[in-house]
Amino acid sequence: MTAGELTETEAEDLLRCICFKTGPPRTVGVELEWLVHDLHQPRLPVPHDRLRSAYAALRALPVRTPLTVEPGGQLELSSLPAASLMECISTVSADLMTVRGALKERGLTLVGLGQEPRHPPRRMLREARYDAMEARFDRTGPAGRAMMCSSASVQVCLDAGYEEPGPLGFGRRWLMAHLLGAVLVAAFANSPFQQGRSTGWRSVRQANWSAIDPVCALAPPLHAPPRASWAAHVLDAPVMCVRSDHGPWSAPPGLTFRQWLRTKAPRPPTRTDLDYHLTTLFPPVRPRGHLELRMIDAQPGDDGWTVPLAVTTALFDDPEAAELAYRTVKPLAERTGSQPAPRNPLWRAAAHDGLADPELREAAMACFAAALGALPRLGATRDVQDRVADFTDRYVARGRCPADDTPSPAAPKDLRP
Repeated sequence: MTAGELTETEAEDLLRCICFKTGPPRTVGVELEWLVHDLHQPRLPVPHDRLRSAYAALRALPVRTPLTVEPGGQLELSSLPAASLMECISTVSADLMTVRGALKERGLTLVGLGQEPRHPPRRMLREARYDAMEARFDRTGPAGRAMMCSSASVQVCLDAGYEEPGPLGFGRRWLMAHLLGAVLVAAFANSPFQQGRSTGWRSVRQANWSAIDPVCALAPPLHAPPRASWAAHVLDAPVMCVRSDHGPWSAPPGLTFRQWLRTKAPRPPTRTDLDYHLTTLFPPVRPRGHLELRMIDAQPGDDGWTVPLAVTTALFDDPEAAELAYRTVKPLAERTGSQPAPRNPLWRAAAHDGLADPELREAAMACFAAALGALPRLGATRDVQDRVADFTDRYVARGRCPADDTPSPAAPKDLRP
């Protein structure tokens, strides 16, 4: 990265080059966010000092998966790119076992829910970035703080795909991600409660994401070529903040990155500023050289996260399953209307109704069947195949999702870890 001044043409060229790096789909990754609760008293919020002490100990563990902390104290494990689905699952599973053991020694546990069900948002990290983000999101209501401090997800990362058209071409994969994404929201919805109350949503996490900001959480238009559409979306998005060495980070209201490039005020932007601006956009599918699918709620159980990872990888990286999935979800485009994901009617139905929506249930059945057929071809173990089959039988075939099994925060029984 250079520190020199950036022009509008250079910015457009960079965005086209760095966000969609094409080639054979070879690698897979996953980012797992977890809520952290007291092992014995999950109804009580964990003091931040206790979390900081625990996380300091985790950083000394011999794990290969990088560990980071989200603004509210959620713990994230972000895998390195793996050469296969099973390599990704094996590495992250081993590291998770180590992390869980270390947390258990401190009376803490990882909890797989898309949204903190009991407590209001509490920010643990006090950094200029999060100060600016909070100020920005507060302009549109409380959803931003809920997203920053109280949400958790399973984010699947896949290669963009081939330059050429076809089931593994990046244009097809980009479009399918935004249609299949609604099916994944519905099938894996796992956040019906917030601040101790039933919300009426299967995924209140997704409802919060769609409400955090008028632009930064939205997908770009899908009718244009992906590179051009994404580049325009990034440049026309408001700047969250202009970083500085002194004082709080802020930006003139309504200043887009394109306007910043043209006016060069309050200072000329650089390549580093563009890279940073990209990190302040939170669409459901984010191109970062690879495709980052961000719409799946955190899942219950020690290995519940492996099911959305396996299903999504199979539907994107196996050519036969990819073709079946695309044919299945393509008709769902008729329900998107003129609104981008995640604010359009299709995505809102997925978040609110889950697989109780008949059309989403039918699409999920076809997609999960295609994934099950593809997993042996991708080298998935029998154990992983069985987890996907069990999830299909328990939820998809019955028009249900994990949210339908989540006990009320007011219930005597503790939430599932």
